[in-house]
Amino acid sequence: MVTSAPLQVSEPLPVLYVMNGVEAGRVIRIGDEPMVLGRDPLAHVCLEEPTLSRAHAQIARGTDGAYYIRDLDSTNGTRLCGSRVRTARLDPSDLVQLGANLLLRFERIDEETLVLRESLHEASMRDGLTRLYNRRYFVERLKAEIAEAMRSSTEVSLLMIDVDHFKAFNDRCGHLPGDRALSFIAAQLARISGRGTVVARWGGDEFVVLARLGRTDAMTVAERLRRAVATLPFSIAQNPVWLTVSVGVACLSELDPGDEPASLLSLADERMYAAKDGGRNCVRGC
Repeated sequence: MVTSAPLQVSEPLPVLYVMNGVEAGRVIRIGDEPMVLGRDPLAHVCLEEPTLSRAHAQIARGTDGAYYIRDLDSTNGTRLCGSRVRTARLDPSDLVQLGANLLLRFERIDEETLVLRESLHEASMRDGLTRLYNRRYFVERLKAEIAEAMRSSTEVSLLMIDVDHFKAFNDRCGHLPGDRALSFIAAQLARISGRGTVVARWGGDEFVVLARLGRTDAMTVAERLRRAVATLPFSIAQNPVWLTVSVGVACLSELDPGDEPASLLSLADERMYAAKDGGRNCVRGC
């Protein structure tokens, strides 16, 4: 008689599930090695929350096999199920609060559920056509970046980018070539913008770039983006076609204290239209 091998049931995986904020829905895998969570990009887990310390808390597995969270002398504290803690054991469904606002839930889930949640979170942040970040994610990230820049007295710049005469291109060439062109342009924007920037599709044929740059560097990046698109050839029915973009640049330091994040968007948008009025295929900034 042939007997089949028993099914191997994997041990549930420990994770932290981000409950709110700009990264709501993110699933953080917890490994066997100690893991530091904080605002610092060099932390094992970097979290976009202005009230976190750079190295805020650590999660590590104890000798008993359980996981423990330890506050790393953070400014705004670590709370477990509402109570401020120094070191505490994590049990499934426990709510962890880091800083003033960020909520995470400790869970143990199977690999299939983990992969599904990761893919759903990724899809919730991305534009379906270009795979850039979507408008909803960008707006939340803009708020977080401005709060961080104001806290640390650093600069943030925003680029508003619009494809010139795109409606005429769509009417002449068709929507499928138009979608292909937008995807190509999006890839160029992401490549040229580099690390440390947030590139998103704002809507239709508009894109936005958020960068931790001052005026001079932001204008340099904007001009590089403009040239990269202008020299990107498209082939429609074996005929080369070129598109251009108009770019508006605005810097956080130009705003008045107390201005809302929308003010930075409005200023960049105003300058983008000034670029269009100035002949298109150009950059207008502060």
